[in-house]
Amino acid sequence: MGERMPRADLDPSAELVSLLARRGLTIAVAESLTGGLVVAELVRVPGASAVVRGGVVAYATALKHSVLGVSAELLAREGAVHPEVAAGMAEGVRRVLAVQGASASIGVSTTGVAGPDPQGGRPPGVVFVGVSIADRTEVRELALQGDRSEIRRATVDAAIAAVLDALRDDDDDESGDEGATR
Repeated sequence: MGERMPRADLDPSAELVSLLARRGLTIAVAESLTGGLVVAELVRVPGASAVVRGGVVAYATALKHSVLGVSAELLAREGAVHPEVAAGMAEGVRRVLAVQGASASIGVSTTGVAGPDPQGGRPPGVVFVGVSIADRTEVRELALQGDRSEIRRATVDAAIAAVLDALRDDDDDESGDEGATR
């Protein structure tokens, strides 16, 4: 057999880095509640430097606007924990981490409440993960359980899974599969 490991033998982060490298894609990460854990998870994989542009930790709500370009009106109206904020963060980080005028291929974002206290009327465990690829942005809402550390870790896992799923959806679209619609 060849030297390439089957997908089942790879951990999700290694699978994602490998898939991005094979496709010549790059990824940029915008994080709030995860505070850099998504980028750390990606860069622990050998070869990540070929695909990971970097990350922005926009923990303060104002940074989501000033650095990532999320609408100030949206933030004032809905707060930082909202699906449109996650979408704006994912789209914004692709632009912000452009290299030589080229946006990152993929932007992924995390925003939510890790706890222990509610934020903006939302309980701990409410999390939004945004994924922006080309002209499409998808947001997943998560209802996670556990303590602060467990919620943050589950969010990292969900962010990696969301990007993998989005890339697999692209595979389905390219092969003519009429599977899930958006």
